[in-house]
Amino acid sequence: MWGAPQSEHAKSIMLLGSGELGKEVVIEAQRLGVRCIAVDRYEHAPAMGVAHESHVIDMLDGEALRALIIRVSPDLIIPEVEAIATDVLVELERKGYKVIPTAGATRLTMDREGIRRLAAEELGLPTADYRFASSLEELESAAAEIGYPCVIKPLMSSSGKGQSVCREPGDVSRCWQAALEGARAKQTRVIVEAFVPFISEITLLTVRSVSGTLFCPPIGHIQRDGDYVESWQPHVMSPTQLAEAEFIARQVTDALGGYGVFGVELFLTEEGVVFSEVSPRPHDTGMVTMVSQDLSEFALHVRAILGFPIPSIELLTPGASATLKSDFEGEEFAIAGIEEALRVPRTQVRVFGKPISKQGRRMAVALSGAEDVETARSRAKQAASSLKVVKVNE
Repeated sequence: MWGAPQSEHAKSIMLLGSGELGKEVVIEAQRLGVRCIAVDRYEHAPAMGVAHESHVIDMLDGEALRALIIRVSPDLIIPEVEAIATDVLVELERKGYKVIPTAGATRLTMDREGIRRLAAEELGLPTADYRFASSLEELESAAAEIGYPCVIKPLMSSSGKGQSVCREPGDVSRCWQAALEGARAKQTRVIVEAFVPFISEITLLTVRSVSGTLFCPPIGHIQRDGDYVESWQPHVMSPTQLAEAEFIARQVTDALGGYGVFGVELFLTEEGVVFSEVSPRPHDTGMVTMVSQDLSEFALHVRAILGFPIPSIELLTPGASATLKSDFEGEEFAIAGIEEALRVPRTQVRVFGKPISKQGRRMAVALSGAEDVETARSRAKQAASSLKVVKVNE
């Protein structure tokens, strides 16, 4: 039991990173009477608009992060982005603070090197061949060993930032520069992966809770420039593929530990299922669950981290999501076309409320349900195409 959100007996959560996914986590937590504190590096981040309290700090500044957590003393700390001084979280967890899912899992999954070594070298799971490089010279050598085409990514980044396909030796320098520009925390180390000839990509949302490990129906998705633009649920898989995917997801999430939703990204290939990445939090491709499931990934995450039971996860309807991205940068903008988008049958729109528009930044999402996946995808794309980020006061 806990008291009202503003009382001294309130249960409290602190989000470190307050984007559109964090916003939905706050909404679900508030439905259960939880006090919510939103933290980010900039003012008016989406989750700040629905939280009880908010703070703006550089989360890579260990002293500032430590001071804020100690002063606020939340019951649960929920990292939502990669740019966090994770060593401080590890230190505070040892002192009794609760980090979701764990401080160790947070530190490991925010570093592509750590999670890839865990999956491939410790757990023996199928992954793309890979190398690491800390300089342009090392990258040139690593790409030559892996072969072309290959994929180059910063060790720390989000939403596909800094990720590129290197198709020939002449592309290496460009890809190196792209990785440096897209990296979080000024990282200068990258991962080079063999290009996987996949049939499709999926996210298997895996929920660890007091009720055990549960899986949402698989979510198919399409990425462009390393960032998702469309997702749908369920994605058709054979029983063998689904069993392989669930085995991989269970192995990885058991190794990470803790409670909550994990977004496990996988490739479906002719040879089998291949592990790609894991996020120890709700996943952007999983926004489709707000229209397709009885409990969205955000509701599942909140239940799990609060220690509440999750008897089952039900797919209510095939569903799809399609994103709206901005094609310019500025503070004077508006989202147009919402009325037209909402005329599409069984469609919802989520406007994230970000204070600044940036080139390629995700600003809203259309969510559609239908009797079948293809119709849902068509509706979501139709609705998203009606939306537009437009300049105002010019």
